[in-house]
Amino acid sequence: MSKVKIAVDCMGGDNAPAEIVKGCIETLKTGEDKLVLVGKSGIIDNELSKYSYDKERIEVVDAAEVIENEEIPTVAIRRKKNSSMVVGLNLVKEGRADAFISAGNTGALLTGATVIVGRIKGVERPCLATLIPAEKGPALLMDVGANTDCKASYIVQFAKMGSVYFENVMGVENPKVGIVNIGVEEEKGNLMTREAYKLLKETDLNFIGNAEARDLMTHVADVLVCDGFTGNIILKFGEGFAMTIFRMVKKSLMSSLISKLGAMLCIGSLKGLAKTMDYAEVGGAPFLGLTSLVVKAHGASDARAVVGAVEQCHSFIEKDIVNKIKEKL
Repeated sequence: MSKVKIAVDCMGGDNAPAEIVKGCIETLKTGEDKLVLVGKSGIIDNELSKYSYDKERIEVVDAAEVIENEEIPTVAIRRKKNSSMVVGLNLVKEGRADAFISAGNTGALLTGATVIVGRIKGVERPCLATLIPAEKGPALLMDVGANTDCKASYIVQFAKMGSVYFENVMGVENPKVGIVNIGVEEEKGNLMTREAYKLLKETDLNFIGNAEARDLMTHVADVLVCDGFTGNIILKFGEGFAMTIFRMVKKSLMSSLISKLGAMLCIGSLKGLAKTMDYAEVGGAPFLGLTSLVVKAHGASDARAVVGAVEQCHSFIEKDIVNKIKEKL
């Protein structure tokens, strides 16, 4: 596997910097990638002192400021030039890193990525894409929060970029593409989805039509496109639903001696299901449509999620997704 250099925002997210740094150290156990840890160097060095690791593969770049979640994205990016997020994005822009990962402010990351890293020529809007669990293997849902208001042309570009990603990263030739909608009939939906349906029919994509929300986890399509408002609601509802169901199942299994004995017999299967539903296994959501890779990690990312995000970056870069998206568009 080829070596890549990945910059990581060590100050963004609910569990920063401890879990972020821990995850970076964990990634060194496999592969040969180099990591650039961005943030307050004193704090990062203190966390690194807890571990034994190959110091040739870790570089620390100081950034004295932090963009908080409650800050206005455009204002934060403009004013906090020395924030871990802005410094990390500039590392990618300058070619000092191949990718950047942050669990920080989503809006600020999108704004910064668009302004600093820049869009691929011809891309109207970058979008956030993430893999969601489905019955026959994960499906790619996009947009999941970058663009709350969309034009039909955006949806078509999302579909093209998602198709390239799924074919190359997931290894599925000519992946099926569907629009998330309130019904399967062509005339269903709002003005934007109906117009997008017409445009997608005219492309060379493997377009299967509309997909209702109840069918998303049956893997009705490999790539599912929608506006960021709809996608983010689906994503957040799915996370909450999965956590609630597992709590309810656990409570039920612990309710009596007999159920506890039954739980012991099926614990392996339950752990496998939990792993399938765990966001940390995915690691993060890439912004598709940028000239270089930027990944938004979950705000609650722990060390496992960081490992997943780094692995995702490596696969994305190794398969040259950016240039393949350029060719497709």
